[in-house]
Amino acid sequence: MVGGNAKRFRTPLTKDDVSGLTVGDLVLLDGSILTGRDKIHKMLCNEKPSPSDIPFRLEGGVIYHCGPIIKKTGEGYRLIAAGPTTSMRVDMYTPDVIKLYGIRGVIGKGGMGPDTLAALKEYGCVYLQTVSGAAAYLADRIKTVNSGWMIGEFGEPEAMWELDVEGFPAVVTMDAHGNSLHRDIEETSLKNLLHLI
Repeated sequence: MVGGNAKRFRTPLTKDDVSGLTVGDLVLLDGSILTGRDKIHKMLCNEKPSPSDIPFRLEGGVIYHCGPIIKKTGEGYRLIAAGPTTSMRVDMYTPDVIKLYGIRGVIGKGGMGPDTLAALKEYGCVYLQTVSGAAAYLADRIKTVNSGWMIGEFGEPEAMWELDVEGFPAVVTMDAHGNSLHRDIEETSLKNLLHLI
């Protein structure tokens, strides 16, 4: 997955960064990414906290659909594993999160629906698929756990964590131009199925 053809970016991402990406592009991310699962997405949509009330910069940010395993140490936190979770779990919230907070990248697995695809195009964002089943490998690309938010309220896996990454690998599977590899595979599979029956 990691090779000479990968496009490397440092977060925060700009609209120009994501508009230059298309489905199939390999991406390596450096900088900070933020984890987010069901409870964080629901809270961001329903309560709509001001960006000034959130301890991390979301504008231009990348949200990783991940419930990390994190161990508290004397110096802070240590990441044990950080594999992606199924993105469709937060599909109903994602268009609003992108719109409200200026998110430029979403990392997960399995793709997302047509409303999210429309939001990616309208607001300038990409969906990135990372390696599933390789939580320990991905944890090695994460250099530091900076801090967490809403840990007491939601618990560690559902909290939002800021992670410093280096060479974090992913593939663009939904771009800011309305293209979706997931949709294309589904449509092709359906055509092939109908041809068989």
